[in-house]
Amino acid sequence: MSVAVTSFAIFAASQVGTPGPANMALMATGARFGFRAALPFVAGVVIGKQLVIWPVGFGLMELADRAPWVFTTLRYVSAAYIIWLAWKVANMRLGARREEGAAPGFMAGLIVHPLNPKAWAMIVGGFTAFVTPGTPAPEATIAIALVLLICQLLLHPVWTLAGDGIARTVAGTRMEPYLMWTLAGLTVASVLFVLFGGGT
Repeated sequence: MSVAVTSFAIFAASQVGTPGPANMALMATGARFGFRAALPFVAGVVIGKQLVIWPVGFGLMELADRAPWVFTTLRYVSAAYIIWLAWKVANMRLGARREEGAAPGFMAGLIVHPLNPKAWAMIVGGFTAFVTPGTPAPEATIAIALVLLICQLLLHPVWTLAGDGIARTVAGTRMEPYLMWTLAGLTVASVLFVLFGGGT
C-alpha cells in the first residue's frame, strides 16, 4: 500500500492521545460542564480535524510551497487564539458548573482543529512522512482521514471524561484555581512547543 497505515496509526495515536491545545480544551470543557454536556463539543472537535485533512490532501501543500507566509501567519494567529482560550480556562471556576451558561456546542468544537497548530503539524507530517510520493491524492487522504478519525473517536472522549472526573474531585476546593491554571499552562506550553520546539 502507498500509505504506511500501521506506522501512521502509531504516530497518530501518540499525537492525538498526548497533551495539546485540543485535548486541553476537551479536558477543561469536561471539567467545567461535565462529560455529557461536553459531547457536542467533542463531536465538533473530531469532525473539525477533517476540515484540515481534506484540503491538505487535495492541494493545500502546493499552496504552502508557493506562499509559505500564509502558513506562517496562520500558525501565529492560531497560536494567539489558543492562548486566549487558555486564559479563559485559567479563569474558569468549577463550583458553578452546569449552573452558569451552556457548554460550548458542536460549532465551537468545529473550529478548534483548524485553529490548532499541533493539528496542522500532525496532518502535514502524516502526508509527508507516511505517504509514498506519487500516491493518488484520494487514496492518501482517505487513509490519513480514517486513521485520525478512529484515533479521535477513541481518545478525545477520554480527555473529556478525565476533566469531568478531576472536576468532581477538586471543584470548590483550594486546589481548583491551581488545576485551572495548570490546564491553561499546559495548553500554552503545547502551543509554544509546536511553534518553536519543532514538535508535532
